This record gives sequence, structure tokens and C-alpha cells, in this order.
Amino acid sequence: MGTTQISVVWHGDLTPGQTTGLGRLFDAEYLQDEGLWSPEAPYGYAPAELHIVATSQGDVVGHVGTQRRTVLVGTREVVVAGTGGVLVSSGHRGTGLGQRLMAAAQEAARTIAPAEYGYLGCREAVVPFYESCGYERITVTERFRSRDGPDRTVEETGTPVMVCSGTRDVSTWPTGEVDLRGLPW
Repeated sequence: MGTTQISVVWHGDLTPGQTTGLGRLFDAEYLQDEGLWSPEAPYGYAPAELHIVATSQGDVVGHVGTQRRTVLVGTREVVVAGTGGVLVSSGHRGTGLGQRLMAAAQEAARTIAPAEYGYLGCREAVVPFYESCGYERITVTERFRSRDGPDRTVEETGTPVMVCSGTRDVSTWPTGEVDLRGLPW
């Protein structure tokens, strides 16, 4: 498998090779169900402003993307590092790489891309993984723009939403409904 390097790269600084490698990584996993990956509109989700990219022997083998956004929680505006595009190639799963990528994303939220909290939505099956990375599940009603178009808003309650510490401790997460003010990650 060789040595795996993790790089933190702003979206505008991705090299053509990194962009091609990310496309290969995502298309290997999602092409059949979601179509071709696009860095500007990844499967209709919000694009990343910061990419945590893992490479091994020149190949992209893992990724986490974050995008800072001011969301509304109850009556309070909160800056989150919306997290998405979490993927490790099949040959590198079970090695701890996903946790290393998530740790790098959390460190970025405390330093070079400051945000009060990390924030993500996920499938029930992967909640334990995110908990192992320091995320806590919250029960909220979440409102966001639909991937089907800008004129449609989705409101969901009960789907897994996870938060972690950024520049503020996760224990200070405010209460109330969450309005993402845009696409989910």
C-alpha cells in the first residue's frame, strides 16, 4: 500500500492531477448512481472550499471537503465548517485513513479555515464512524435548499446530523432549528 500523505488544499489551488484523481476516486464509488463527479457541484451538494486529500503512490485514495458558512441555529448565527465528500478508496478502508482525514479537517476548522463547529449530515450506518472522530449527534429540524433546484426547500427532522468542536467546544452548540441557508454538504 505504501506511505499515504495527507494534504490540505484550498479549492482554487487544486492541481489538475488532484482534480483528476478526485474525479477517479468519486466516480469509482458513485458513477453508477450519481453520474460523473464535478468539483464545482459534486452530485448537487455544496462544493468544498477546502479539500483534505490523501494520496498513495501518486493516486488520490481519500478525501474530506469542508466549506465555511454562516447558518442559523434557532435565533443565533453560527459559522460552521460544513463537511462532505468523505470518501476513502476501497483498498484503503479499515486502515484509519478516514479518521486521519477527519482529524485534519477538524484541525483546519480551528486554524487555517476557522469555524465555530464542524457540521455534517450522514446516513445512520456511518454515525459510529463520525462519533469515533469526535462528532456528536444532535437532534434537530434542518432546513436546506434542495439538490433538485434552488426554488425548493427541504425540511427534515430525525435524520443524522453531527457536530464537533471547531474554534468553540461542541458542548456550546446552541439549541433550535438549523437553517443551512443553502445546499447541504
